[in-house]
Amino acid sequence: MRWLETYRSRITSAEQAVKAVHSGNRVWVHAGCNNPEELTSALVGRADELRDVEIVHLMTLGRADYTDPKYAGVFRCRSLFTGANARAAVNAGRADYVPVFLSEIPSLIRSGVLEVDVALIHLSPPDEHGFCSFGVGVECTKAAAEHARTVIALVNKQMPRSLGDAFISVNKLTHVVEIDRPINELPGAGTIGETARAIGGHVASLINDGDTLQMGIGEIPDAVLLFLKEKRHLGIHTEMFSDGVVELFEGGVITGEKKTLHPGKIVSSFVLGTKRTFDFLDNNPFVEFHPSDYVNDPFIIARHDNIVAINSAISVDLTGQVNSDSIGSSVYSGFGGQVDFVRGASRARNGRPVIALPSTAKGGKVSRIVPVLAEGAGVVTTRADVRYVVTEHGVAQLFGKSLRERAHALIAIAQPEFRDQLTAEAKKRNLL
Repeated sequence: MRWLETYRSRITSAEQAVKAVHSGNRVWVHAGCNNPEELTSALVGRADELRDVEIVHLMTLGRADYTDPKYAGVFRCRSLFTGANARAAVNAGRADYVPVFLSEIPSLIRSGVLEVDVALIHLSPPDEHGFCSFGVGVECTKAAAEHARTVIALVNKQMPRSLGDAFISVNKLTHVVEIDRPINELPGAGTIGETARAIGGHVASLINDGDTLQMGIGEIPDAVLLFLKEKRHLGIHTEMFSDGVVELFEGGVITGEKKTLHPGKIVSSFVLGTKRTFDFLDNNPFVEFHPSDYVNDPFIIARHDNIVAINSAISVDLTGQVNSDSIGSSVYSGFGGQVDFVRGASRARNGRPVIALPSTAKGGKVSRIVPVLAEGAGVVTTRADVRYVVTEHGVAQLFGKSLRERAHALIAIAQPEFRDQLTAEAKKRNLL
């Protein structure tokens, strides 16, 4: 067991391990529930010794102390998907936001366009063959770990062992920091409101027995799952899943038997959930994790007959343009996998890409169906890509529709109080 000797020789403290980071380095931080907080905290502890360290990340849960304004000039984030702990830094100009499809990030790393010097990752303990699992998230971190010059691994006794293309040899780890603590959790939406429930019912009407699903996390996906308990033989191919999918599996709804690719398997690249999901994932042959450039590849997605891809939005204009990463010019999130799955599902046999959103925001004061997108708002999904838009007021099918027909369909699912105003604006633009 030569690997065990290698592994033991690389065990050190977090404070010692992060001494491998030098000024000017680019540092990758494991995303989501895998956030290696002990390592990033130790790195921040070296702030007086460092300059111009770039922190590259997707959305991370938990602490991100390196975004604090007092570390300007020491750490600067490059956000590939902006979560709550980095949003203020991005919008204040202290951090950078990169609009990018999730499926393309691993190729950015491999090609050297996004060269990684140090990867901070969070793993399960090694198995008897000397391989650690990436646990609750493979996503783009596997590519970062494979191509970084230095790999600092937080090895956690409580990290579940995910299966699939989800392993790294201990020989690739340059430093090991052992810990034993619970994984960061992201609980579900809790109580599901009337609006989300109505949206969930409309989306569920587009789902048939035997379909394969992609969906995210939040109140609307949770609401959709409420209406699927009587469905049969559903499959899952999704960039991420959470506790609701576990519940449907345990209820016999999700079997994957009808999938045309990876039948009998849930295929994903990370989870955002609670210990219930982590326990379900652990050493479970029904679940396969693969990196984002596989799971989110539109050509892979398109090989799934009858796939329904469900994604959210901040606003949709009357021509069908979808804004889902910014509120005006303020960055809110990122592209993620929305376009990957919209395009993949569009090309699948009987595929149905769905954009689902409440018809209003700010307590009903603002319509999310808008005449034009707000100044500075980014178009994530183009109007040529959009097929279905769903609000609590119904389903608008836009594929093949003219701008006039789209305006009619979208006004019909807008909040009733805003329909006259939207109609008047559409007439000013000669849409109606």
